[in-house]
Amino acid sequence: MRTFSDRSMAIQPTGVRKMFDLAGDDVISFGLGEPDFQPPEVAIEAFYQAMKDGRNKYTTTAGLPALRRKIADSWSAFQEGMDEHNVCMTMSGTNALLNLFMTLVNPGDNVLLPEPYFPLYGPDATLVGGEAKYYPCLFENEFIPNVEDLEGLVDENTVAILYNFPSNPTGGTLDKQQRDDLLAFAQKHDLWIISDEVYDRIVFGDEHVSFMGTGYDKVLIVNSFSKTFAMTGWRIGYIVSTNVEAMKQVIKIQYYISACSNDAMQYAVLEAMEKANDYPDMMAREFQSRCDLIVDRLNAMPGVECHRPKGSIYVFPKVTVAGLTSEDLALELLKDGVLCSPGSAFGPSGEGHLRFAYTISQADISRGMDKVESTLKRLMQAA
Repeated sequence: MRTFSDRSMAIQPTGVRKMFDLAGDDVISFGLGEPDFQPPEVAIEAFYQAMKDGRNKYTTTAGLPALRRKIADSWSAFQEGMDEHNVCMTMSGTNALLNLFMTLVNPGDNVLLPEPYFPLYGPDATLVGGEAKYYPCLFENEFIPNVEDLEGLVDENTVAILYNFPSNPTGGTLDKQQRDDLLAFAQKHDLWIISDEVYDRIVFGDEHVSFMGTGYDKVLIVNSFSKTFAMTGWRIGYIVSTNVEAMKQVIKIQYYISACSNDAMQYAVLEAMEKANDYPDMMAREFQSRCDLIVDRLNAMPGVECHRPKGSIYVFPKVTVAGLTSEDLALELLKDGVLCSPGSAFGPSGEGHLRFAYTISQADISRGMDKVESTLKRLMQAA
């Protein structure tokens, strides 16, 4: 007798959550990709006031027009002339990703996805009856894909490619030439580009390099307020594109996913964008200091190599201890009071790596790195 759907049985819990389930309350946690900040105070107050003012109803499926216009305007440095018709509010970036897979992918189609990967990408392809085909983003190339590898994967059933820069889990970022090479590949094969840019304002030094404003009309951007305004629990994001016809399909699908986004919350996000737009820059400066600290500490440890990310909130060092997998290493660290994620949770090419989210104070980072160093010394002596 049949019990559950094939799609339900085809996906599994992520390896990241497995480590959280094993952790106690007294660990130093580098596990969760969640900024340790509160949303801007003006947004919290605006949320409260909007609820008091009766903003507790359904909104239009695409979302509050004033917020959508503000979001469109916020992309004007990359693309002028957009308005609310180019934006659809979603219940988080996660919602936005599933929406786009549902909008673009038919059963039997395939989508090119980065590996190491954000764990939801592949299951989203599965849930809509598509196939995930993974392209490598390797340590040796600072986690930037080679077009040659992409050419070996694309076929007549490939409908889209997903890019994620700055990246979760690797912290990899693009320069403009690398972006243009990846753009040219998608154009050559007439592929939709799903560009996951949720860390677009957590960049260090250089400006964010986006796939928006490139002149290619098959680009759909996923973004979220979770990371940039510390609103992870608010679950609010959006899709933006110059392709208005594609956005009509996105908005139609969004109705059947969640009907609409939270009413009062949209007023709060609008207030944050209007009155606290420098808030992400403040967080980015602190994250850069933390990044420098953790990278310096890791690279001083034997058996560890770590690139210095130019964005995001993660490092993805290569950690070599003879005879131990990344999960073995993560479990040994957990025994010693440090929670991180095994690289294998992000795909086979993540093996040999660990992911550390620098979303804790610099003091806690230092204490945590002391423990990591001690654990690695112990393990290497025993090897």
